[in-house]
Amino acid sequence: MSRTRDTDACPGARQTHPAADGALARIRLPGGMISAAQLAALARTAAEFGSPALELTSRGNVQVRAITDPAGVAAAVAAAGLLPSASHERVRNIVASPLSGRVGGTADVRDHVTRLDRAIRAEPRLADLPGRFWFGLDDGRGDVAGLRPDLTALWADADTAALLLAGRDTGVRVPAADAVATLIALAARFATIRGDAWRVAELTDPETLLAGLEPVAEAGATWTPPAGPPVGWLEQAGGRVTLGAAVPLGVLSARVAEYLAAIDAPLVVTPWRSVLICDLDEAAADTVVRVLAPLGLIFDAHSPWLSISACVGSPGCARSAADVRADAAARLDEPATGHRHFVGCERACGSPPGAQVLVATADGYRELTP
Repeated sequence: MSRTRDTDACPGARQTHPAADGALARIRLPGGMISAAQLAALARTAAEFGSPALELTSRGNVQVRAITDPAGVAAAVAAAGLLPSASHERVRNIVASPLSGRVGGTADVRDHVTRLDRAIRAEPRLADLPGRFWFGLDDGRGDVAGLRPDLTALWADADTAALLLAGRDTGVRVPAADAVATLIALAARFATIRGDAWRVAELTDPETLLAGLEPVAEAGATWTPPAGPPVGWLEQAGGRVTLGAAVPLGVLSARVAEYLAAIDAPLVVTPWRSVLICDLDEAAADTVVRVLAPLGLIFDAHSPWLSISACVGSPGCARSAADVRADAAARLDEPATGHRHFVGCERACGSPPGAQVLVATADGYRELTP
């Protein structure tokens, strides 16, 4: 599959996208990790320069819409420490197992997120990666692998990482200590040979990227996309608690973001458009639920909000045939057998793997077939 346009229009904090409702900025959060102070800064930025809300994306990033002063947003993002590289800011797409090091998993990949981000910024050739290209670090549970990043290191055990191309196991294994360097080498090779391809899956022969690496295990395994975000009360080792909070349709108001920041706890934005509030004691966790649930965050793992999502739709996107967010909310309580993703056109932006994608038409919605 070849790309449909010649220029990379993926936005960043410095290069915004001219959406129908104004400029759109996307702030990369490697591994989805963000401090309370940084979230507070983004909430203030959205309220001052754009729509007073933050959009959570399917790669654990944050967007600000309807921006009136792009330079002001870029300056605010940089001041918050979220723009460490002007040349590489749009290619810092790293998704990692959100609960890694706290709940479950084979290994703790958080330090590898930091190392990979630094290595991306240090490699000049990677500045030309497409903004759609992304890296995955999976701590062994398969949650990131199921999302099919372009390049993934999955910890098969504490000392060994499996290499995946577009979510498929290549059979190649590397020492865990070499995982970051290997991902960087493969990404640099992709940047050199990609031609018209935006993504690894679009290469005629993706295995070309593995030149010099010999498989030592059976290739071909894939992972099922996760059913949804981790939501609710999640017990960490040592008696601490992580709270998983789903954000309806991925829209986090600036006001609620300020409440989240006020908890002053480590935060992780997940690729399922939810937020993890980490390292709480039980009393603090109980208070957080009591305060934030009435403000619209979802702590109930059985909530129908977990099985519904949407692109931005009208009026934010000129391509959209409907206000899909409003339509999705209106159909929230309809019987459904799986995840439904409502989109305004056949580009189907943000569609989760395995979801039923419903595209708006003049007569309602129809299922979009792969």
